[in-house]
Amino acid sequence: MWRRIRIAILLVILLFVALNTYLDRAYSTDWDTPLRVAVYPINGDGSPASAGHINRLAQSDFLALEVFFKERAVQYGVALNPPVRFFLGREIAELPPMPAAGASAPGIVWWSLRARYWAWTVPEPPRGAEPDIQLFVLYHDPERTRALPHSVGLTKGRFGIVNAFAALRLSGSNDTVLAHELLHTLGATDKYDAHSNQPRYPDGYADPYAEPRYPQRSAEIMGGRIPLTADESEIPESLRQVAIGPKTAVEVGWRDR
Repeated sequence: MWRRIRIAILLVILLFVALNTYLDRAYSTDWDTPLRVAVYPINGDGSPASAGHINRLAQSDFLALEVFFKERAVQYGVALNPPVRFFLGREIAELPPMPAAGASAPGIVWWSLRARYWAWTVPEPPRGAEPDIQLFVLYHDPERTRALPHSVGLTKGRFGIVNAFAALRLSGSNDTVLAHELLHTLGATDKYDAHSNQPRYPDGYADPYAEPRYPQRSAEIMGGRIPLTADESEIPESLRQVAIGPKTAVEVGWRDR
């Protein structure tokens, strides 16, 4: 009997989590009101350069992201002004749990649960804004770190863990990563090859029907890079070089299938 009771309780909990996830997703992509995104800076490498960069951050540093989402949404008939609003939260001293390299499926599930609990308990919401989505941005000194660890964005829990450079000159590429992971939290999928990092044709191309096809002038946000040839691509320097393709627009609710 007790075993059946435990199983019943577990099923109720799973049902509640599934229903909550579904309602969160539906609310986030109905685009009736602007989404509120809280950005929480974290000193990812403990360096003085990252600490100084975080101290200089202001909410205005995320205006380029608001403009990007506004301009791209209008292309699909979403007239919210803006569709996404960003709020700068307080710096967080505690590092989030990160997935282990090469983790098994059960290990990834366990990490996801721990990360969701961490995201729920650690941050303090920005003043006047209960966020719909949380982005935890770990800043790294570019003089110490040449290649950043992989960032993640989770639909379940609606939060992202983003690795970024602690340098003003790299704010454009940082914005691109933030936009990419934010769209992951809304259900957008990657559109690049996981082994080569090359954008997948056609959905990972900003203009797949261009003649000639190469070089492309922009990157599709979930493709991540600007295709130069069939085998070469480059990282965009700013959101001005980034588009949101039709498939991504469908995934986040900007257009019908």
